[in-house]
Amino acid sequence: MLDTQFVRAQFPAFSERALEGQAFFENAGGSYACKQVIDRLTRYYRERKVQPYGPYDASRLAGEEMDEARRRLALMLGVATDELSFGPSTTQNSYVLAQAFGQWLTPGDAIIVTNQDHEANSGPWRRLAHQGVEVREWKIDPHTGHLPVEGLARLLDGKVKLVCFPHASNIVAEINPVAEIARLAHDAGAVVCVDGVSYAPHGFPDVGALGADIYLFSAYKTYGPHQGIMVIRRALGERLPNQGHYFNAGTLYKRFTPAGPDHAQIAASAGMADYVDDLYAHHFASRAPAGEGRRAAAVHDLMRARETELLQPLLDFLASKNSVRLLGPTDAARRAPTVAMVLNEPGAAVAARLARRAIMCGGGDFYGVRCLEAQGVDPGHGALRVSFVHYTATDEVEKLIKALDAEI
Repeated sequence: MLDTQFVRAQFPAFSERALEGQAFFENAGGSYACKQVIDRLTRYYRERKVQPYGPYDASRLAGEEMDEARRRLALMLGVATDELSFGPSTTQNSYVLAQAFGQWLTPGDAIIVTNQDHEANSGPWRRLAHQGVEVREWKIDPHTGHLPVEGLARLLDGKVKLVCFPHASNIVAEINPVAEIARLAHDAGAVVCVDGVSYAPHGFPDVGALGADIYLFSAYKTYGPHQGIMVIRRALGERLPNQGHYFNAGTLYKRFTPAGPDHAQIAASAGMADYVDDLYAHHFASRAPAGEGRRAAAVHDLMRARETELLQPLLDFLASKNSVRLLGPTDAARRAPTVAMVLNEPGAAVAARLARRAIMCGGGDFYGVRCLEAQGVDPGHGALRVSFVHYTATDEVEKLIKALDAEI
């Protein structure tokens, strides 16, 4: 079982007086940073804030720390080191990728997007219609928010070159069967782009095993700095047109990062791997030594088990309230602990009242306008969303349920 006391000790936010007594339920918008990341970022700014990869020690160490972050995160995700790159945000990374695909695809080619996605993995791809690319929409069930695999099968044919979908929606939160979808798309000759932003905070996935050609997520939601992390498998990355400086075209992780990288934040991202290793060492000290991927997988399962345990009582409570329309599954094992609900009042108004009860959460459309509209929800009215991760305490969930019972 997850040692919540040990986990919370890794996050300085829980010791801050300014946050004392506040229950944080807006983790889907960004998690607290772990001390391993904060320590690395502080050290970099104090000791390494120079141009990296030079011959002097400060510069050499700066470059080595950047390389360490890429290498260790890639091992955790089950991909090659140079298949992982960093960018300023997942949204920005998506736009760069869409630019590359726009140059690669020809008029008459087709792509598939969903109406379950965050706009970052929908809007940039839909804009390719202006270049003659056919955009097909894979639609969710309007009553459940479920993304049916059979719906994708009906859209696939020889014209489809790309399928974009979320690992888990930031509104519906159902965990989609990525490996199954990837196999179906690959059999039809298409590649897949998976938005993992709303899944990765709940355990780093084995991207290699999932079969995704592109996997995107945000480090600031996985306890790290504000960076977008992008995996592009080599077979695809070398076929797409280079978006970086022409002289960097031979380096895979530089092909889709046209802007200069944030050296300090990339180096600090190794702290996420430190955190996973510290969790593994604390919980599995008796096990034989394991590689980065196996350690990450064990911690992934530990996080998911804890979150599922915390989530089911909340879902059961919401299912009992006639005033609540819960979006997504009622079974905690099928979803991430990101819970959007439609109430009689606008979500933002209820979130403001919950703030007075020391519940930190949000209300609105959460950049999932298409997803809300597809389920018959007015984005202007919006949803109330509460979201947590493995560091959330049992008494915080109990406090949330009590506050919700009083306000909805």
